[in-house]
Amino acid sequence: MALQEKGTVMVFAPVPQLTVTVERQSGEEELHVHPGGQGIWQARMCAGLGASVTLCAAVGGEIGGVIESLLAQERLEVHTVRRSSASGWYVHDRRTGSRDPVAEHAGAPLGRHDLDELYGHALAAGLRSRVSILSGPAAPDVVAPEVYRRLAADLTAHGGTVVADLSGDHLTAVLDGGVAFLKVSHEELLDAGRAADDSVETLVAAAHDLRKEGATSVLISRADQPGIALIDDRPMLVTLPSLQVVDHRGAGDSMTAGVATVLSQGGDLREAVRTGAAAGALNVTRHGLGTGRREAIEELTGRVRLTPIS
Repeated sequence: MALQEKGTVMVFAPVPQLTVTVERQSGEEELHVHPGGQGIWQARMCAGLGASVTLCAAVGGEIGGVIESLLAQERLEVHTVRRSSASGWYVHDRRTGSRDPVAEHAGAPLGRHDLDELYGHALAAGLRSRVSILSGPAAPDVVAPEVYRRLAADLTAHGGTVVADLSGDHLTAVLDGGVAFLKVSHEELLDAGRAADDSVETLVAAAHDLRKEGATSVLISRADQPGIALIDDRPMLVTLPSLQVVDHRGAGDSMTAGVATVLSQGGDLREAVRTGAAAGALNVTRHGLGTGRREAIEELTGRVRLTPIS
């Protein structure tokens, strides 16, 4: 049996996208081209926090070739499958300060042969890693929810620690497979009908329901409000440091990455939640998604408060 080395994380990012962003800094227009998508941003933050990260993804077409070449520049071990259909992409305009979508395409659904090959890569890398992050696609129809159920079940059955950041049917599927730590936003719970309102009492009840369905621990992010964590079946408010917001996107992904990294290094759940909250708080101060200096996150971690909810 392969030894799961301390500090190792596998990120299942089945369908990454090419991201193109136009910005204006000091009166000059800038064009930024990066590999993106939830799993990419999570992997980037994990690596920045010191984890050894293996990223498993499928790429295709001309855009897929660009994504693959850009991924080679990241601090990641990358396992890519060349898919038969083209990868997704988006173009955003941030010259006014806000993020305005110009055009976007989530990518075509993964074919059976591509998916079988990718599943094999992810399973092998996940079995070798302390923690596996299962990240979602840009659109729900690109990867079937059943894939997440099977992967979560297989990794958990062989002693892996599964961390998931999913919504909708993909969330339901991964709960059925079993997940050690689930991060979800309160908006996603409301949209799925898992919470009737955004009160603390209702969200705590939703967290308990998620635990009953298959999540050992739960973290609910609430935008600019304190998060709610369910650790050892005990609900807690997670109060994040207050910082000036540049871009709120990616905060939840950084939060998930912070949790996964600490768990991969042998840290306890409270330390993992505090680190995740600090990583998410710092990410909103930056233009780059899934980024943030490690020393700043470590300093902010000590400023995150966990308060029991009576």
